[in-house]
Parts: sequence; structure tokens; C-alpha cells
Amino acid sequence: MILVTGGAGFIGSILQAALARRGHETVVVDWLGQGGKWRNLAKHPPGRLLPPSELEAFLASRPPLEMVFHLGAVSETTAVDGDHTWATNVELSRQLWEWCADRRVRMVYASSAATYGDGSAGFEDAFALDALAKLRPLNLYGWTKHAFDLLVAQTLSTRQPRPPQWAGLKFFNVYGPNEYHKGRMISVVKIKYDEIAAGGPARLFRSDQPGLPDGHQARDFIWVGDVVDVMLWLLDTPSVSGLFNLGTGRARTYLDLAHAVCDAADKPREIEFVDMPASLQGQYQSFTQAPMERLRSAGYTGQFTPLEEGIRRYVQDHLATPDPYV
Repeated sequence: MILVTGGAGFIGSILQAALARRGHETVVVDWLGQGGKWRNLAKHPPGRLLPPSELEAFLASRPPLEMVFHLGAVSETTAVDGDHTWATNVELSRQLWEWCADRRVRMVYASSAATYGDGSAGFEDAFALDALAKLRPLNLYGWTKHAFDLLVAQTLSTRQPRPPQWAGLKFFNVYGPNEYHKGRMISVVKIKYDEIAAGGPARLFRSDQPGLPDGHQARDFIWVGDVVDVMLWLLDTPSVSGLFNLGTGRARTYLDLAHAVCDAADKPREIEFVDMPASLQGQYQSFTQAPMERLRSAGYTGQFTPLEEGIRRYVQDHLATPDPYV
């Protein structure tokens, strides 16, 4: 039995689909709400679906879990409720870590590239306390993810109990199907597709960095299927533990992304630059790129989908179809 928190969400539901195809018994912990989020699970329902409020009682029943994939979080980079975000992203994660350590259950949890802040301290996925202490996240979400990384590092350095396998994954910019419920946090790929499908240009933020041309802000964009492949590899490789970046290892510009969306949708490459909203100024990462040597050194040999191919799949196999869900 495998537990997936956040399993009705974007990455969680794609993982749930992969686990279902493999025949695993799964328990998903998530809220479905009043919208269409249930559609993320419609083609591959879990054995059990629990609201987060019932997680503690479920764990107290001593279920025979093999692995916990902890993906549930307050994931909005614009979150402002510090108490709620801390309780969800740090305290719940700590409770699951301690439960897994006590019950000898393996655990993979979601960290984030937001922990790296503006990138001035680099993007190395080192787990030493002194290396982590140099990072300065730009927002509440990134800070809480960083706080849990620090808590794990402290636990390891003081030789406190740990799960038999543990891994933190620093997700970079993930895109792909089943993200439609995410509102303002939906991927740029989906936003650009909607803009051009409506007959307008793809709109990109003007650069707010001196010397950086408009549209040349760059991120490490990764196809959601590649993210799930790494998680399945960890499930199959219980000897591997650690904190790992999860990107492609190659930054691509927003201009590259917009052009790829236009091409995949068979639309002209029409781009319009707009001012960055005040709410993002000072909190915007103009460059991210994941060094992937640590994951490779751990034995992962899978290949990452090029941006143009991932966007082609997303647009043509999902967004441009009557049923865009996995």
C-alpha cells in the first residue's frame, strides 16, 4: 500500500495514474473541493480517498504502508497566511517524517526550487547544514519548504531516527496535464496556450533585470512525466536516499517556451511584452537551472524530455482535445 498526499493535485494525480497502471494499492489524501479537481482522478481512482483532516486517524490505525509520497502542500508562491503555510508545509511534513521513521516506512517528499531564492547562492542540492544556511528564499512558500529541508538536515546530522529510505525532491518548473485547478499557479505553458487559442498574442513579462532582454528570463522547465519517472525510480530503488534537484539541467527562456507553444498550436509566433505586476517584483526568479549531477551519481539514467517535445505533447495530446486529463 502506498500513500500519496496531494494525490488529487497536479503532480500527485499523474503519480497516482502511474501507480494504478502498475497495480499498486493506493491511498490518496487530498481535498477535492467544489470544482473539477475530481477529474484528475476520474480515470484511475485510488483504493481510498481521505481528506487531510482524517490523515492522523488513518496513520493511527497502523496501515501496512510501503511508501509515503508526500506531495501535499500550500504551493502558492504568493501565499501570505504564515501560520497555515507553516502548519501544512513544515509541521505536517515533520509528523509524517517521524511516523515513517518510527514505522520503518520509506518516504519521498516534495521540496522546491523556490528554496534557492534569486539563485545568487547557486542551485546545488547539497544537504549539509552550512550549504542550506546560505539559501535565502524570496517568499513564504519557498521559506517553509526550506525550513523543512533544514529540519531534515538537522535530524540527520544529530543521528535521530529517519525513514529507511528518504528523499527530498527540489522540483523546478513542472508543466503538463491535470494542473487545471491551480488557478494563478498554473504553468506558463497553459497560460500561453489559452492566450493564443483565444486569438491573442502570447504575453510575457518585460525584464526587470538590468542587461537582461525582455523574454530572456530563463527557467528549468520539466515535463511532469519525467518527474513521475524519477519518483517511480526511487520506489524501485530503496537503497537511494538524499536531497535531489529535479529539473532537466538546462534553463530555457520564456521566449523559447512561448515560441514552442505557438508552434505546437500551429499559430504564428506573436509575442507581446507587458510590465511585471507589482506583487511579483522582488520575488521573481529570472534564472533557474538544476544541476543534476547528484541524481545521476545516485544511479538515475532516465532522459529528460526536451522543452519543445514536452510542450507538443501537452498541447496536442491534452489541451487541444475534448478531454485534457490523464
